[in-house]
Amino acid sequence: MIVVCGIASEPPVARITAELDALGLPFAMLHQRRFQELPLELEATGTAVRGRIPYDGGSVDCADVTGIYLRPMDWRRLPEVRGADESTVRRCELWHAALITWSELAPGRVMNRESAMASNMSKPHQAQLIQRSGFLVPETLVTNDPELVQEFREQHGELVYKSISGIRSIVRILDRQALDRLPLIRYCPVQFQRYVTGTNLRVHTVADQVFATRVETDRVDYRYAHSDGGHAELSAWQPPEDLAERCLRLAAQLGLELAGIDLMLADDGEVYCFEVNPCPAFTYYEAHTGQPIAQAAALALARR
Repeated sequence: MIVVCGIASEPPVARITAELDALGLPFAMLHQRRFQELPLELEATGTAVRGRIPYDGGSVDCADVTGIYLRPMDWRRLPEVRGADESTVRRCELWHAALITWSELAPGRVMNRESAMASNMSKPHQAQLIQRSGFLVPETLVTNDPELVQEFREQHGELVYKSISGIRSIVRILDRQALDRLPLIRYCPVQFQRYVTGTNLRVHTVADQVFATRVETDRVDYRYAHSDGGHAELSAWQPPEDLAERCLRLAAQLGLELAGIDLMLADDGEVYCFEVNPCPAFTYYEAHTGQPIAQAAALALARR
């Protein structure tokens, strides 16, 4: 049995459940927003968890679960929690704590355990892990000192800037308007990197499989190209064997069964790695390229 947890209508969750259905693989949908109706009955003893996972129409023994797909949203942002009384908030918090504890100790395949996803909560920390795996990372400065940014810019030329947390931010060029706002970073450290030009790649690793997407764009952050008046063309791409192996090795070293790796085939011939997303919205790439990412994930979840 496979357990899928999250918001059922969210595209990645919906694609996983659709593929499980199509493949005839039994699964239980654990609806995150229904924490009050679906209480978790779990007991952690040492390194094991015993109990049952409830779902519509029944429950499944933890021992019978071969795989878990996790894509819950931040429970503090659930509509059922906003404005709720203290007991409801506490119940929601404990429900999610039990879920995370179980997923950490579950012996089957988990996409992904929270401990493995934690590296993305600090982009500077993750960048060090990426470098240790053998990938190049653009020269980086994390600071709240405007003068250091100016010195870094003089040394490396054009820069981009982004957040240092796991919260998504739009990558921008440090242009004249941004430079005028530079004193504001004294209130919040920002990550600056040397601007690398080339072709964007998004590589999804699913267990031992690799799905690479080539992105041609006229914007720095192709995710927002269309809303920024630009374009982004996505196509399936076959990476060289050594690059595919490096991506699989990076995901394994981070403990990720499912990962979205952001690379750049730079104009100077090098391959740079910007980030590893531990909870990728793979449906965007699947829809544009036809790559069977969801199917690969569903099949991997069925293999203990």
